[in-house]
Amino acid sequence: MSDPVMNHSEDAPLPDAEYLKHGTVKHRLAHGKRLRQKVPLESHADHIAGPDRADPVSVLEGQATSRLPDLIPIRYGRMAASAFAFYRGGAAIMAADLSVTPISGFRAQLCGDAHLVNFGMFETPERRLIFGLNDFDETLPGPIEWDVKRLAASIEIAGRDMGFTQIERTAAVLDSIRAYREAMLEFTEMRNLDVWYAHLPAADLYTRLDELADRKSAKEASKRIEQALRRDHLHAFERLIERTDDGLRFASHPPLLTPIDELLDGEQREEYVGVIQDFLHQYRQSLHVDRRMLMESYRYVHMARKVVGVGSVGTRAWVVLLLGRDDDDPVLLQLKEAQQSVLAPYAGETTFKSQGRRVIEGQRLMQAASDHVLGHYQLQGWDGESHDFYVRQMWDGKASIDVARLTARGLAVYGEACGWTLARGHARSGDRIAMAGYLGVEEVFEQAIAEFASSYADTNERDHARLLQAIADGEVTAISGI
Repeated sequence: MSDPVMNHSEDAPLPDAEYLKHGTVKHRLAHGKRLRQKVPLESHADHIAGPDRADPVSVLEGQATSRLPDLIPIRYGRMAASAFAFYRGGAAIMAADLSVTPISGFRAQLCGDAHLVNFGMFETPERRLIFGLNDFDETLPGPIEWDVKRLAASIEIAGRDMGFTQIERTAAVLDSIRAYREAMLEFTEMRNLDVWYAHLPAADLYTRLDELADRKSAKEASKRIEQALRRDHLHAFERLIERTDDGLRFASHPPLLTPIDELLDGEQREEYVGVIQDFLHQYRQSLHVDRRMLMESYRYVHMARKVVGVGSVGTRAWVVLLLGRDDDDPVLLQLKEAQQSVLAPYAGETTFKSQGRRVIEGQRLMQAASDHVLGHYQLQGWDGESHDFYVRQMWDGKASIDVARLTARGLAVYGEACGWTLARGHARSGDRIAMAGYLGVEEVFEQAIAEFASSYADTNERDHARLLQAIADGEVTAISGI
């Protein structure tokens, strides 16, 4: 590049070359405060289940049309177990309900299903154990309060299931949403890179519970930390794989774990090699070059269908065994079907060409540290239909707190960790300074969200009762205990 030609205006400042708009901190805070006049914080308490609200069982049945029919009874059986279990599987029901609530105007990358059990512990690529969100099937940009309300309602509903008093439940919700609001204020004072790298060490959650002298909750946190440190791909290998005359294979425990050999008919067996090679090629090509070279050093051995979660039951989910230098060098991948986000009808469709890409890009935006072999692929399945998938390691240092083992105070502390984590995820992709200006320094926002959570928990109980009645009447079939 040649030197610039000198001219008579050489002492004048150069024009601003930045093409993106970047408001000052003062202007961004003022923008957030102005929006309070348009959408008051108190309005987020609103929740009305009107007469034109869709029947919850019909919503679930609508989802079932794109899922594996033989697994749907398992999904209903798991959702029927309790009001909280129903809530976990009812993200699509709540998405429709949230769409008619007041909208703040602040958008960020959402988890889309930010209930208590979708937070947990996982190891970073540097093998540090941190706390964060760990499920992104429904991730999509949208109004930040939708994630907040999903979290708050899950705390209220879980507290009811555990028999906590109204005062205890409300306190847990208030503490959790206060943690979200105060974290957003904290992030306004931080440099951009500091926000990006902020994370919550898993040990901090244990320390907080221990400081409260909450032995029961601290014991649960300690147990899950130890579990996460043990629960890697080798642990999964020991539990899921068996040695046969044909080599290493997934064990057969249908319907929860079914080797692919038991699922394919004659015609599908003829297509097997082509389908698997297509998957391997697309997945490896979706990785960054360095990770692609790593995963190309492993060879494909076997796969099985695995039933996972509550809300995901019925979507196509597989586990794949890869081997490196020898039989003692395994990697287990989890392949999960990525269908349209439940938020899409209300927040807008993804801009990515595949739903699998939507999931992994959302995860990378919201997580402090994502699985370094996250990938995606799209192919025509044995049913002749096109399906999108995302790929991640299975059980790579992951564990979740069993919220049913927490005390009321433990639930509040756990909720605080979830609130901080959610704020950090939103702060990475949204205007954290304007959002903090909107949320303010008083407790108006958390009071409104707590009122919403209590009201929505009532709606959820009615929806759960509706499912139980549908099962009793034979309207839908449920298999319990699986």
